[in-house]
Amino acid sequence: MDNLVVMLIVAGVLVLLAVGLTIGLVVSRRGGRAAPPLPPIPPAPPVPPVPPTPTAVPPTDVLTPPAEAPPAPAEVETPVVVERPEPTAGRLVRLRARLSRSQNVFGKGLLSLLSRDHLDEEVWEEIEDSLIGADVGVEATREIVDRLRERTAVLGTRSATELRALLADELVGVLDPTLDRSLRATRDGGTPAVLLVVGVNGAGKTTTCGKVARVLIADGRTVLLGAADTFRAAAAEQLTTWAGRVGAEVVRGPEGADPASVAFDAVQRGIEASVDTVLVDTAGRLQNKVGLMDELGKIKRVVSRHGAVDETLLVLDATTGQNGLEQARVFTEVVDVTGVVLTKLDGTAKGGIVIAVQRKLGIPVKLVGLGEGPDDLAPFDPAQFVDALLGTEPLGVDA
Repeated sequence: MDNLVVMLIVAGVLVLLAVGLTIGLVVSRRGGRAAPPLPPIPPAPPVPPVPPTPTAVPPTDVLTPPAEAPPAPAEVETPVVVERPEPTAGRLVRLRARLSRSQNVFGKGLLSLLSRDHLDEEVWEEIEDSLIGADVGVEATREIVDRLRERTAVLGTRSATELRALLADELVGVLDPTLDRSLRATRDGGTPAVLLVVGVNGAGKTTTCGKVARVLIADGRTVLLGAADTFRAAAAEQLTTWAGRVGAEVVRGPEGADPASVAFDAVQRGIEASVDTVLVDTAGRLQNKVGLMDELGKIKRVVSRHGAVDETLLVLDATTGQNGLEQARVFTEVVDVTGVVLTKLDGTAKGGIVIAVQRKLGIPVKLVGLGEGPDDLAPFDPAQFVDALLGTEPLGVDA
């Protein structure tokens, strides 16, 4: 049995070999020789390298100096021109022409009435109306008229020269020439004099502060300005401009800063710089009287840590007339006002407001502004002022 299986396997192998040989012969006859193998794919040619950019090399036989950078333009500083303020002596005399607009009442008007041949009750009423219309005030007008009536009746005065002298005497008397009108702006030991400038916005307060600085500098004092009106954006810039024109220093803070802090720093800087006077510009808001009182009171208390405040100057606009006196009264209730600066006295202002201010407030007028010029602020002198109002030459016809 085993032999049979082996024989079958051998037979199968032989059959397979015979079939394979047969198929090989058939293929050989049909196709001839086998196709040659395909040639190999040639490699890609190498990419030539990019030549470097040639750098220009100057000829070796020519020496070229290296290029120099152009010199920077020199910085030219604009020189600061420091002005020399006009001396205060004689300013009021020089500005007397500015008061000519008020002479219709005090000059021609009153003197022509007083020089009439017969001064009856009707004439005296006209004189009263003229004085009241010139913003002298009712109380002061009655006092002036009563004294004029008495003196003209006793003296029998009729000439224009005598009447002018009589009227001038009464007006000067009402202004009380005995009052101290000097500015306490002299350094005391190691502490500068401190001047607070107060007043409503619109009265020319900051401008007046700059002009007061010029008055003091013209009289030989050194001045430092404190911009404590931090609620009005333009106030500090305006004050800086005024100070720069006369070479004064300004201490200022950011907008909305505490005014008392700025005032304190200004006085501290004034002590360090050994100046004679520190001028402090303050805010002038009147919307809230209590707030204004607190603010100004705080400034004065804080500044007083360095020493007492020497002056508190109230700036009034003369063109507001009697209405301005109501605003002025608020400030006199808040702070101890020591002097009045009357601005804008030229133009539509009436000269009698000077009398009304002093009579109602009981505070001396120390400075008057008679124009827009930087030196149009003059120390107030009652005799010179009245003389300017009435004119140099007497009016009327001598009897």
